[in-house]
Amino acid sequence: MSETKTLQYRTDGPEDGPVLVLGPSLGTTWHMWDRQIPELSRHWRVLRFDLPGHGGAPAHPAPSVAELAARLLATLDQLEVERFGYAGCSIGGAIGAELALRHPQRVGSLALVSASPRFGTADSFRQRGVVVRTNGLDPIARATPERWFTPAFAASQPAIVDWAVQMVRTTDPGCYIAACEALAAFDIRAELSRIGIPTLVVVGADDQVTPAADARVLVAGIADARLALVPGASHLTPVEQPMAVTDLLVRHFSSSWQSPDHPTGMTAIPAPPLKPVLSPMPPGAEVVEYGHNVPEPLVDVRSDAYDQGIKVRREVLGDAHVDRAQSLTDEFTGDFQDFITRYAWGEVWTRPGIDRRTRSVVTLTALAARGHLDELAFHTRAALRNGLTPTEIKEVLLHTGVYCGVPTANSAFAVAQRIIREETSPEG
Repeated sequence: MSETKTLQYRTDGPEDGPVLVLGPSLGTTWHMWDRQIPELSRHWRVLRFDLPGHGGAPAHPAPSVAELAARLLATLDQLEVERFGYAGCSIGGAIGAELALRHPQRVGSLALVSASPRFGTADSFRQRGVVVRTNGLDPIARATPERWFTPAFAASQPAIVDWAVQMVRTTDPGCYIAACEALAAFDIRAELSRIGIPTLVVVGADDQVTPAADARVLVAGIADARLALVPGASHLTPVEQPMAVTDLLVRHFSSSWQSPDHPTGMTAIPAPPLKPVLSPMPPGAEVVEYGHNVPEPLVDVRSDAYDQGIKVRREVLGDAHVDRAQSLTDEFTGDFQDFITRYAWGEVWTRPGIDRRTRSVVTLTALAARGHLDELAFHTRAALRNGLTPTEIKEVLLHTGVYCGVPTANSAFAVAQRIIREETSPEG
């Protein structure tokens, strides 16, 4: 069994201080926290890390948030850090929530910045992966300022905007795509009540990527959580409003931290009192408390094959397609939809003998050969999600033309060309 990979990191602050870990957003490096370091490192030994392929880190893609959390723990284990506080932005917040859920004994206190229990839709992140696979990271980088910053900040801070664009542009594309896939699969809405550590949720008032509504879901689900709404900030809140975020973090972690008794300073983060008081608040940050009467999730009692099938069907075809198919299901078609979900998707597409890319090649060939152009359209989208490039799809259809006929390939090329243009158009 191979050893778990570790992450690129740096530390600041006293060697014997309690450890505070800062997690970055997708497309950023640890430098996104630079403005917080002078104050935080007065109190804690601050460890910042880079995601794989970010900031010159080794390009070993991580396919899930759980894998990123495992690599962080392996890094901390090498440093003999047993217990720590954690603050993370966006996907860095997802890593923190994952740690709080799966390794609660390691995390003493948590701050989720610009985070969500489910980031957008799975389709949106898989679509972004398709765009990067086809066009590289430049289109994503150019669209970064409008996603990360308010218009006023972008206009007044051109140097920071240029830094942000360049930071995304120099990220390893394969690692960025893997992180998109990790976010597509991340959904902890039904598990929030299991997070039992003090949690501060910070959101920019103008954040359109992880809006305040997402933050309120986190606060409603986590028993010991507070919400801080930061005016004049979009998604990259620590960069846009550094003083407000720094003050929030200092007050939150100070309320759940006391002077360490252990000589290393790394094992003494005691459990804090319930609902630590964060007032007085820094200027421009509002803290709101919410109730936690969240209903238990409904239990799906259908078969394992159906459950697995609907999961794979959504991953391959996309939520929009599956939702549309299910909305059209009635008493006449219901049994057939159940049949293809269980058999095609739950039993055949899940078999380990060949991977999804290869299954897409086979599916495109068969659909083109039989002239099933409607299904060829949505399976072309699926092939892009499964990792085939437009060039590879072209080769599949050329090969199909040799063995199934030129008219067949001609019709298939027309359909595939339209879908590829739609799916690989750069964002923004």
